[in-house]
Amino acid sequence: MRKVPLTAASCAVVLAMTACGSPGDAAGGGEDAPVKVGIVYSASGPLATYGEQYKQGFEAGLDYATGGSMEVDGRPIEVEYMDDAGDPTKAVSATRDLIGTGHDIIAGSTASGIAVQVAPLAEQNDILFISGPAATDAITGINDHTFRSGRQTYQDILTAGTFMDDPAGAEVVVFAQQNAFGQDNVAAVTEVLESEGASVDSVLAPPDTTDLTPFAEQVSQADADLVFVAWAGETASAMWQSLDQQGILDSTEVVTGLDIKPSYPIFGEAGERISFLSHYFDGASDTAVAEIMKDSVEAAGGSVDLFTPDGFTAAQMVVHAASAGDDVQDRISALEGWTFEGVKGEITIRAEDHALIQPMYQVELIGQGEEAHPELVAEIPAADVEPTVAE
Repeated sequence: MRKVPLTAASCAVVLAMTACGSPGDAAGGGEDAPVKVGIVYSASGPLATYGEQYKQGFEAGLDYATGGSMEVDGRPIEVEYMDDAGDPTKAVSATRDLIGTGHDIIAGSTASGIAVQVAPLAEQNDILFISGPAATDAITGINDHTFRSGRQTYQDILTAGTFMDDPAGAEVVVFAQQNAFGQDNVAAVTEVLESEGASVDSVLAPPDTTDLTPFAEQVSQADADLVFVAWAGETASAMWQSLDQQGILDSTEVVTGLDIKPSYPIFGEAGERISFLSHYFDGASDTAVAEIMKDSVEAAGGSVDLFTPDGFTAAQMVVHAASAGDDVQDRISALEGWTFEGVKGEITIRAEDHALIQPMYQVELIGQGEEAHPELVAEIPAADVEPTVAE
């Protein structure tokens, strides 16, 4: 049965049942007091599907990391979920409310625009923040109090680069929408691949454009060695059709990120001629932790997808940090440099800037329509997709 998402007005859903806190409750509170964790995520809004995956993963990860006790050193873990609806203003308000009621670990940001607004609050209020699926590179190294439980854009782009034998001298075109998401991807591809010797150009289409043929023609005329597609929204199917009609999928290496399961049919006949990079998909990893996560999520009525591991990893980080006690500096020290067995295998939190060092995947999409499903081509070692240290 699908759980009803909680809103910012909801009282706490606690894994160890206690009464809702009142404003002014102190953080910490002694060796018997609960560990109070606030999850501010997209339970509704455009990224609600991502948020639900994160939540399912977090609940499974908390069960795993505590051995089913939902306690850390005998202290119950109390979790309150708040919905930001994809709105940074709501996220900041919810975070402030949670901090005011004694929650000194905050996690869950689904959107990049939200994560960069919440992160400064962690430093200002001397609490711990663990960002979720938000991929923006800006989170890495933003301050000592902020960590992340998912991958970042830099790792996506490095994975895309593995589809080329040698980026040096290659011509790369980014095909994206003229919005923050598209521009961020252009900036990331330019920074990463030009540093490896590639030449990067871009073709950007207005997000509300329905006739994408002129833009596909521009991509074709660029005669690139690699086309990196960063696209979101309802025009995705038309976009892929336009690229196919221009013969680009047959003449050029086209790479894009693999999204969630419902997106697989969108690619249609084009799917089997696209190279996919992947942060995660159901079956990407055969680790013991991945199997435990899958069993736990499915037993609760959920389904493993792209961002389920982000929630699971966040729970592992929460428990490890809380085991260091109530002092936030002790919690930060416990996480910095920590290497642990995660869903994707060995994961390391880089001490210098809190980047999450992890493997990534090359994937192909097999079949069409409802039969479309991903198959692993190669696991890219964590060291090969490690971002540069943030300054």
